Amino acid sequence: MGYRVGVDIGGSFTDFAVLDQHTNQIHTLKVLSRPDQPGSEILTGLQQLHQRDNIDPQQIDYFTHGTTVGINAVIQRRGVKLALFATEGFCDVLELARLKIPHIHDLFSRRPLPLISRDRVFAIEERTDRDGRVLQPVNRASVLAAIDAAQAAGCQGIVVSLLHSYRNGENEAAVKAIIAEAAPELLTSCSSEIWPIIREYERTITAVINAYVQPMVINYLEKFEQALCTMGVKPPPRITKSNGGVMGVEQAKRECVQMVLSGTASGVIGASYIATHCGFDKILSLDIGGTSADVAVIVDGHVAQGNGEIIGDFPIYIPSVAVTSVGQGGGSLAWIDGQGVLQMGPDSAGSLPGPVCFRRGGTQPTATDAFAACGMIGHGDLGYNAVQVDVAAARAAWQPLADALHISVEETAETAIQLAISGMYGDTSGLLSRFGLDPREFWFLAFGGAGPMMGCFLARELNMKGVIVPPTPGVLSALGGLVADIRNDFIRTLYSDLDLRLADKLATEAEALSQRARQWLAHEHGVLPVTLQFSADMRYRGQSFEIEVPLQLSWLHQADVGAIHAAFDSQHQQLFGHCDADAAVQMINLRLVITSPTAKPQLNRLPPASGAVEVVKYTQAWIDGATHQVPVIARHTLRAGHHIPGPAIIAQDDCTTCVPPAMEVNVDHFGNLLITHVEGE
Repeated sequence: MGYRVGVDIGGSFTDFAVLDQHTNQIHTLKVLSRPDQPGSEILTGLQQLHQRDNIDPQQIDYFTHGTTVGINAVIQRRGVKLALFATEGFCDVLELARLKIPHIHDLFSRRPLPLISRDRVFAIEERTDRDGRVLQPVNRASVLAAIDAAQAAGCQGIVVSLLHSYRNGENEAAVKAIIAEAAPELLTSCSSEIWPIIREYERTITAVINAYVQPMVINYLEKFEQALCTMGVKPPPRITKSNGGVMGVEQAKRECVQMVLSGTASGVIGASYIATHCGFDKILSLDIGGTSADVAVIVDGHVAQGNGEIIGDFPIYIPSVAVTSVGQGGGSLAWIDGQGVLQMGPDSAGSLPGPVCFRRGGTQPTATDAFAACGMIGHGDLGYNAVQVDVAAARAAWQPLADALHISVEETAETAIQLAISGMYGDTSGLLSRFGLDPREFWFLAFGGAGPMMGCFLARELNMKGVIVPPTPGVLSALGGLVADIRNDFIRTLYSDLDLRLADKLATEAEALSQRARQWLAHEHGVLPVTLQFSADMRYRGQSFEIEVPLQLSWLHQADVGAIHAAFDSQHQQLFGHCDADAAVQMINLRLVITSPTAKPQLNRLPPASGAVEVVKYTQAWIDGATHQVPVIARHTLRAGHHIPGPAIIAQDDCTTCVPPAMEVNVDHFGNLLITHVEGE
């Protein structure tokens, strides 16, 4: 038994979490990300771990990795040039999309240009009906003509998305075979293979994004594998998935779209792991990095799943953790608009140049610089000594904005913090409403480099139950990749009324999905223990969209349509406040998630406190419009049972926790900081 390694690459830092399986000790590290040389930060981190902690790469026997290469390619539109082969008469699918504009209250809002322009969409003569019957086989001549046109346009890959292929992918397979014969150099993706869901646009855009990033992802993963081999890492790496699981490299190369949200999902899985082991049943994970703040719902250890997450300008409809980007990050830039009003974001300083106080070339102040100017950070190095905080530089960067607004530096910086919190407040409120949740029942679990810094300020605005800061919040996403289970999703479109006719085939469809799932697991990972979880996308007849409802296996085997109907009614009531037990219900999709657990570290308990909290020093900090004398406390000196009244600053290697007035901190047996409102204030 050697080491298990989880790595997460963020916009500013790359995080490492290494489990020593002999001692159950977790080693953590941050190194600066290198967007100019993706992957090089991983080699740098492994070398530093070897030098600092004597962790030999050759003794690593499990390696997981979350990457942003796919999502960055979509956001920056740096993917490959593609052609789309569509059913004749249905070539405008990407242009029409859903006929929605991104911002409905903005009269100047425009729909984004599609990733495949209309002149690179080519018609294929074929037809499958809505029941999956092939009415017209593929016309070979039309495929060959489309291939010639795609090559003449300089296309590097082809997406095949034909009408009703979610029912029967036979014609898509025939087109792919012709392409492989006539132009084998062209990478081809079929919508029925990527994610065979009903609705033409949703299926097509998901396949398009997969193909758009595939060459870049394949190149990245191959170089990554070579680099690990050079370092002596023996096991093939596993890649974190958007759904919160992990998969092998070969599957990641085929199904690139499954890893588009891998880094974001890793953080949520890490938060779920901490919440489950420490006994917190209702959690909102709050991941604030350099660029964005992301929130997800975790109830009883289960992460809410979603479809249609927005990647750049486009939705993808693969299963993924339901993460909502709710505002700016620590690197969000401050500026004054044409009306003389202070604004925050959406542009970010990123890793290079980063916040001004990091002294890496930044000149425009950020949210992190605001906390530095207010005296709340800068009392020690950050990022495991990767950066030194220069408070004077931060204050100097805020001075021109303060002069323009005719207020002090502290007031300007605090206004910037309030703007950032205000943006997060609106979006988080919307997320809570979407799931029908009461914020007073939920804790924030704050992590990421800026989560503990900003979490308390957002929690008090939302009237949350409190904030939990885990022992190593700055590297929780890396820990999430380390503990993520092997997981895959399967789907079968039924599109049927929930009645006795459907009941006759429910057990058969469930068994077919089970067989597919078990065969996938055996082929990709060998024979392992499994958990199967069924659900269904359901709606009242006449509704346009569905909600996902968890199902018990016994309901499917016994064709208990009454129990399934009742479960849907209950879910509808929770989400929308009403249901109709007498209304007809439709089951659109039957879903299955297969999971195989991976080894998990045991969280070490913190020794009980034997004395008072040690204060490193007292400093002046500007909080809530006034100067306060604030204690600075080193996190590593805290023990279980310690109590700290706010305001307070708690510093550690990977982040700083800022506790405002009228809040207090209690340290639990696992070393978590439990920050709550002081009663009566």
